[in-house]
Amino acid sequence: MPPFFKTLRVIELANVLAGPSVGQFFAELGAEVIKIENPKTKGDVTRSWKLKSEDSESSISAYFSAANSGKKSIALDLWNTEDLSILYKLIAKSDIVIASYKAGDAEKLKVDYQSLQSINPKIIYGQITGYGDEDERVGYDAIIQAESGFMSMNGDPDGNSLKMPVALVDVLAAHHLKEAILLAYINLLKSNEGSKVSVSLFESAIASLANQATNYLIAGYNPQKMGAEHPNIAPYGTVLKTTDHKEILLAVGTNSQFQKLCEVLGIPEIAEDDRFKTNTLRVENRKRLNQFLLEKAKLFPSEMLIQKLKAAQIPAGKLQPVAEALHGNDAEKMILKSAEMNVGLRNFAGKLSFMGKSSHLAPPPEFDQDRDEILALI
Repeated sequence: MPPFFKTLRVIELANVLAGPSVGQFFAELGAEVIKIENPKTKGDVTRSWKLKSEDSESSISAYFSAANSGKKSIALDLWNTEDLSILYKLIAKSDIVIASYKAGDAEKLKVDYQSLQSINPKIIYGQITGYGDEDERVGYDAIIQAESGFMSMNGDPDGNSLKMPVALVDVLAAHHLKEAILLAYINLLKSNEGSKVSVSLFESAIASLANQATNYLIAGYNPQKMGAEHPNIAPYGTVLKTTDHKEILLAVGTNSQFQKLCEVLGIPEIAEDDRFKTNTLRVENRKRLNQFLLEKAKLFPSEMLIQKLKAAQIPAGKLQPVAEALHGNDAEKMILKSAEMNVGLRNFAGKLSFMGKSSHLAPPPEFDQDRDEILALI
């Protein structure tokens, strides 16, 4: 079966991670994605965000590779009348635009929705902003992690507030924009009309607070730092340390799972203790419960304990470094390769029964590498 979106052309006017992730999503599903890059800055800023071990001369960085596979690149200076004309000709033959400008900038460049809609009335214009369409503040993932409450919850009790080690808000906003664009595409199919959809990083972060937000809104509890622990469930997020200094995380959400855990650890009486019989009681007496669990876990080698937990159908997993996680069988199908070399990571993890197996995805493009091919389209 052919790629689902093989007839779609997407124009990407976006940098860094959020917008480009949306572009790669469409590329993975077969769309032609054309990345417009600024010649004055040598393209997407993440091309220059390199580790010490990377080739300083290459225009492709490891960071850039996180969200730019399957695309074509052309450098256009949108302040230049001739280059803007090239973009407009592409827009006339395209379906979707992904943009990430702060308020007012798209209008100055004449690439706002109204300008592009006048060229192509059916265009879907998907926009990511920091704080909303009318707010001129630039959105930075780390700042919004701080402002939205994520950092205040993240860390050990009495420890420093920590941001997530990935650009979590960018990733979340990208998913929200994918959903918005797909809804706009459904609307196009039904009404034959294009539209503008917009997502802000800040609102995406707030929406993604999920149960931590309702813990405050409904129960009046302002979330605090708890390390890996869960405010509503125990022992969930509890990290056990074994005799060989490995770590295992528990995700015990039912009373029956808790009873089985106590049996595996050789402390069945704890499951009958009046302090721990229900989840509510376990949450109230979390500190004492964890003392019992940690003491017993130290008597087991990690492989033995994880096998016992899995045999008893107790949700548990080994803490693994990223390198080990990526080498596992479960992650293998998410890694993009070219000639047996790693070139990136899939952004879309779904399986679609109506689409069949995903086709090959090209590696991230060098800066301006597809100029001739793209110009031939117009």
